[in-house]
Amino acid sequence: MPVCLVGDAAYPLQPWLMKPYTGHLNLSRQAFNARLTRAHIVVEGAFRCLKARFRCLLTRLNLSEHNIPPMVAACCVLHNLSERKGEAFLPAWTAEAERMAGQYAQARTATIR
Repeated sequence: MPVCLVGDAAYPLQPWLMKPYTGHLNLSRQAFNARLTRAHIVVEGAFRCLKARFRCLLTRLNLSEHNIPPMVAACCVLHNLSERKGEAFLPAWTAEAERMAGQYAQARTATIR
């Protein structure tokens, strides 16, 4: 299976994006939506931890678009290494990151079509 992103119903359907079915759903589509929701929750939790550990991800990254993916990937690698080495991750970090995130306005963006 190719790499896909997990999105919610608000996103436009794309070949690389998995989003829930809408409307009247049969059992298999209900099951798909339930599994996709669980995956979405896991992804949100991972990003919550990543932003708590690396607060630079809470604000606008003053990098070129070309440099943002490697920077985020580096944060992921460092987070995984920290987890593997048993470095402390304090729950207070997540609460503080969520409080800080509320202080930053989301940048105005255009829909990618």
